[in-house]
Amino acid sequence: MRFSPEFLEELKARLPVSEVVGKRVKLARAGREWKGLSPFNKEKTPSFFVNDQKQAWFDFSSGKNGSIFDFMMLTDGVTFPEAVERLAQMAGMPLPKVSREDEARDKHRKSLHDVMELAAKYFADTLAGRGGARARGYLADRGLDSSVQLKFRLGYASGERHALKEFLGNQGVPVPDMVECGLLVSGDDIPVPFDRFRDRVMFPITDLRGRIVAFGGRALEKDAPAKYLNSPETTLFHKGSNLYNGAAARQAAHDGADVVVVEGYVDVIAMVRAGYPAAVAPLGTALTDEQLGLVWKMADEPILCFDGDKAGIRAAYRAADLALPRLKPGKSLRFAMLPEGQDPDDLFRAGGREAIAEVLAAARPLAQVLWARETEATSFDTPERRAALEARMNEITASIVDDSVRRYYRQDFGEKVRALFAPQQSYGSGPRGFAQQRREHRGNWASGPRVVAGGRRAGPYTQNPYAVVSQQMAASPLYLGHRTAIPRREALILQAALNHPWLLHDHVEELGHLEFRHLDAERLKNAIIDEFAHGGGTGGQDGESHSGSPDPAALRTELTRRGFGETLERLTRSITTADVWGVRPEAAPADVLVTWQQLVGLHRHWHSLLKELKEAEQALGADGSEANYLRLRDVKARLAAAEGTEALIEGFGASSGRPARSL
Repeated sequence: MRFSPEFLEELKARLPVSEVVGKRVKLARAGREWKGLSPFNKEKTPSFFVNDQKQAWFDFSSGKNGSIFDFMMLTDGVTFPEAVERLAQMAGMPLPKVSREDEARDKHRKSLHDVMELAAKYFADTLAGRGGARARGYLADRGLDSSVQLKFRLGYASGERHALKEFLGNQGVPVPDMVECGLLVSGDDIPVPFDRFRDRVMFPITDLRGRIVAFGGRALEKDAPAKYLNSPETTLFHKGSNLYNGAAARQAAHDGADVVVVEGYVDVIAMVRAGYPAAVAPLGTALTDEQLGLVWKMADEPILCFDGDKAGIRAAYRAADLALPRLKPGKSLRFAMLPEGQDPDDLFRAGGREAIAEVLAAARPLAQVLWARETEATSFDTPERRAALEARMNEITASIVDDSVRRYYRQDFGEKVRALFAPQQSYGSGPRGFAQQRREHRGNWASGPRVVAGGRRAGPYTQNPYAVVSQQMAASPLYLGHRTAIPRREALILQAALNHPWLLHDHVEELGHLEFRHLDAERLKNAIIDEFAHGGGTGGQDGESHSGSPDPAALRTELTRRGFGETLERLTRSITTADVWGVRPEAAPADVLVTWQQLVGLHRHWHSLLKELKEAEQALGADGSEANYLRLRDVKARLAAAEGTEALIEGFGASSGRPARSL
């Protein structure tokens, strides 16, 4: 509804600002004004002032100010029309009458909302009934119990072609209204309209007032044409201007919760279960300009949380480009990347709230993401390439409309460019000095070296740890505490590389492709490869020539200088026995090689079993057959047998003068 300026002015005249504010803030007279403690910040000395003559309020602690409408929107977390309606009710003013056409349109929209509400109840009842057993099994496999189903009003659309149509028809809903709501598929070439959603778990989608305007359906059949199917654009629903869980998230954000944008319905539910109620998701598309505006109304710096694969990285960069022209003072984005191959639901079920919190705590600002994108995979060894980088950064900043934000971005990027190409003498002469300087000033927003096996430049998210999906494996002793203690096998592999860097001549690719669960272990692994790729001195431990491999002591010194001192100490503490002789500094090359090969083989075998476990669990969730159950049991048995197999390599050391253990 549109409100005339005359109506709004009369409303402001009837309601003194002190009366509206006084319902939320304890005010005391201060001359011609009123003062009180800020409702937006905790303070002991009043810095919040109200002036009825100016029809305005001022909060000097937060910099906020405005009219009674602004105050209502900020304190109640409502839209402008909702604020006007509430204030009009407070003032006893009737809302302006609308034209017959507008009244008829509003009445029709209300009837459509009623249709959507009926459909949601039907889907929920179907899920709870006998026909919803399979859908309930799918939700249970995803850890979505009955309380979650009720909270998010989940449902099930049966596989019958006209089930919803017949139900709504019995409730007196005309077929054209069903079509207008997007519940039926119709067309000139379709003689009889039929249900759009069939054999799908249903996720109701609401507008910001909490009214159901659309549905998303997740197929239960593997060979369904579309895994997820959303309602089409309708009178009620515009995909690019709505967010899943938007209404609940708006209230939660108003109450102080962090706003997190994820990619799908189940991701949102996982975030809410993990304690992040202000989680939202776009509706089957990339984040749109209008959706970004909605998110910014909830929080100044929301976190965008993407999958850590290539598609997720591309989505992060698209969102960064989308945000640039709209940046305002205090309005920006932060980016968090999930471990590759994991979504929030996987991560929550594997590691609980703590695992989600770790990912969000590592979120990086927009400027850092943009710098990483432009520098992560490019060489700047010629004047032309350096000039191209500078031109590109100028092009990026030029797209920022706000003058002050644009100025600070240019200043920030200018300093980074100068640091990247600063004179190299302070880093030593020669090409390694410049290379070392470059990697220290590179875009490194995900905290980790930018080089992986073979000297290949890595993207900013390659360091993410591997995590399992299985709840059983999440509770395994091998996973409990993995975020603090480095797993023993990963520690042994890293110790072998640290004490015998000559191994990397033939095994650097092998090390680079190993998946480490522990984030710090992954970072240290990449740092070791980084040092080796740039050459860190010479010297082998076995008396042979290993030109180009760093001396162990020099390698540790360099890693400590780069901030890995604490990680190296934790690495040592992770190995609680000295029986694995082949990783120790005094081990002979033959023992080192045998130990290395067995450690790497065990590590690969373990991760292969974890992937088999995930596939077996997914197969059993889709089809609860005896064959799938036996498959899952077999994988779990092999995982149990693989636990503690590092003991098989303990006692090696005949070449190093130790007696060999009989296996």
